[in-house]
Amino acid sequence: MMKSAIVKKTLITAAVTVVAATVVSEWSTLQAKAPRVIAKISDAVRTNNYPDVGSLHGEAAILIDERTGKPLFVKNERKRLYPASTTKMLTALIALEKADTNEIVTVGDEVMQQQSDESSAGLVPGQQLSLYDLIAAMMLPSGNDAARTVARFIAEKETGQLLTPDESMKIFAGMMNERAKELGATESHFVNSHGLHDPDHYTTAADLALIARKARKNSVLREIVNESEHHIQDVSDQAVAANADEQIYVNRNKLLQPSSGYYFSGANGMKTGYTSAAGYCLVASAKRGDRGYIAVILKSSSADVWLDATKLLQYGFDNQQNDGYL
Repeated sequence: MMKSAIVKKTLITAAVTVVAATVVSEWSTLQAKAPRVIAKISDAVRTNNYPDVGSLHGEAAILIDERTGKPLFVKNERKRLYPASTTKMLTALIALEKADTNEIVTVGDEVMQQQSDESSAGLVPGQQLSLYDLIAAMMLPSGNDAARTVARFIAEKETGQLLTPDESMKIFAGMMNERAKELGATESHFVNSHGLHDPDHYTTAADLALIARKARKNSVLREIVNESEHHIQDVSDQAVAANADEQIYVNRNKLLQPSSGYYFSGANGMKTGYTSAAGYCLVASAKRGDRGYIAVILKSSSADVWLDATKLLQYGFDNQQNDGYL
């Protein structure tokens, strides 16, 4: 046993001697390379001089300061991915820029294009509701039917013509692309108002952050996406006569729901999204005091998308002294 220990000690000493000799002989080379090595290590664990946010499941993500628009954390933020129903932020923004929230909208046959497996607000032809309620029906339960009705209403209002569902969607998509470019979201392309999968309907996390930041400047939209639930009024004669004029929509954003298990203090929006091609997507916003942040996560999983958002938003608040707030 003693002989074995002596042999091990001798081998270790020899190894240390070899390493030491190598370090001494290559010292000048190591000194020259050290700054590059340190820089690479720093790049791997921080972004923009911030501590690491931790691992994210989402394929792409970005965190921005809502006030300044400054990116605080990025991951594949320029990668082209599918937005799913986060698309509806731009739909809502355009609608609120083009029409008054008190205008009454009549639901048409565009809602009959609904597919069995897509999200719905349960709208039916002939139903009448305010644009405010229609946008809530689109944003909270993520009703694709509501998004189709919004697109048709705004397209007909813009053109002054009666349009078919397909005609109105094509015109509205053109409006979406034009508005996106005005906002600097130049790496996106939209073909519909709801976000159902189409290979030509895509965006990036960075572009969605730009759209979200602009959307949050609209007080009506801020109010809607901050609601945990919304009561809508169908003002059509048949609904009132049947005493079936009220519906309640629950917000799918679990960061806003205290009993969800994912509640985040200060959360105030914005939009969820999912398709099989897009994965689980989320644009999340939060504000505490005078500090506000917007996080975008694309192509995550059903549970991890909430954890990803929580990590990003908490990261913003934890590092607020670096944002010029303190």
